[in-house]
Amino acid sequence: MHSTPHRPRARFRALLAAACSAALGAGLLAGAGTATAAAPTAPQLKAGSKVVGYFTEWGTYDRKYFVKNVETSGSAAKLTHINYAFGNVTGGKCAMGDSYAATDRAYTAAESVDGVADTWDQPLRGNFNQLLKLKKKHPRLKVLWSFGGWTWSAGFGEAAKNPAAFAQSCYDLVRNSKWAGVFDGIDIDWEYPNACGNTCDASGREAFKNVMAALRSKFGSGNLVTAAITADATGGGKIDAANYAGAAQYVDWYNPMTYDYFGAWDAAGPTAPHSPLNSYAGIPKANYYTSATIAKLKGLGVPASKLLLGIGFYGRGWTGVTQAAPGGTATGPAAGTYEQGIDDYKVLKSKCPATGTVAGTAYAKCGSDWWSYDTPATIGTKMTYKNQQGLGGTFVWELSGDTANGELIKAIN
Repeated sequence: MHSTPHRPRARFRALLAAACSAALGAGLLAGAGTATAAAPTAPQLKAGSKVVGYFTEWGTYDRKYFVKNVETSGSAAKLTHINYAFGNVTGGKCAMGDSYAATDRAYTAAESVDGVADTWDQPLRGNFNQLLKLKKKHPRLKVLWSFGGWTWSAGFGEAAKNPAAFAQSCYDLVRNSKWAGVFDGIDIDWEYPNACGNTCDASGREAFKNVMAALRSKFGSGNLVTAAITADATGGGKIDAANYAGAAQYVDWYNPMTYDYFGAWDAAGPTAPHSPLNSYAGIPKANYYTSATIAKLKGLGVPASKLLLGIGFYGRGWTGVTQAAPGGTATGPAAGTYEQGIDDYKVLKSKCPATGTVAGTAYAKCGSDWWSYDTPATIGTKMTYKNQQGLGGTFVWELSGDTANGELIKAIN
């Protein structure tokens, strides 16, 4: 629910010098050696190197996680893309989520990315202005505006009735001149097309494909169009409910939400890791694990290079648990900082340190609480899998769950 390997510098300089030398030899850099010589372009990102982090609009409230924290944690230097979450979908159109947080909130010098305070009369404040400042520091960083999510997906059914009008509304909002330069595209988090999430949708199997086709047509090849999609690989499950394979031609990539397979919404248990990489003896539900999701999508014909591996920067937990290994019974969700049964990695790493691993992820037993979450070590395991599968990269839900020094994001690279 709601997700770049670096060469040594000397080696990079050598490669760049060789490339420029070859270009000069071929006469490709017209005017080389003069004041108007063409500058070498930055190397293109290869498939496998994308690192996409969700930044939540509401994180600026209780969590006090500002765009500045993306910079100070070291995350901005590791990320290739940020998904700004979420815009709303209502009345068949894309709409603002929280305009105060997005464009109005005044940032103090201490809170601001560049140490400069907002003024009362500047035309753009809020998260959007802070993202502009972050992009100025990191010119290759791209930002997408994500629409929907668990709470705001109810509007997609209406939007699907007129995909062209929906796409036009999204384009007009994302490319609004008031925040020109902030966004490089759109991400759709429809949970879930022709299936049930927070609400149920009956738009039909082709609705998702039709919406993505309309968005690509409107946004064109110069903007990114991506989508977070279900990870349900069960027979007749959510992947089967919509034509994800048919829609793949219209997206730059998919973010299959390879987490939240299990959690304390099943209050009595059995305890199980929320993001298993593989199956394991006693897993509560068949085909409810990351490698099954990826295998299913690839089997449908979705190119591996258009699939990103999802990593959760949080844990899910139960209380009233006596058994340390997965599969124990529980009495309900464990206490969490913001809601029951869920907490950030930065909290859990000290509150309930990992005591074991299962299926490529970690779990922790402390007192009567049982949690599961990824650690830097288990993320390393998942990165090996991602590379072996030739996936397009990694995405994370969401950046505020990491430690102040970016322990988890650093494990991705």
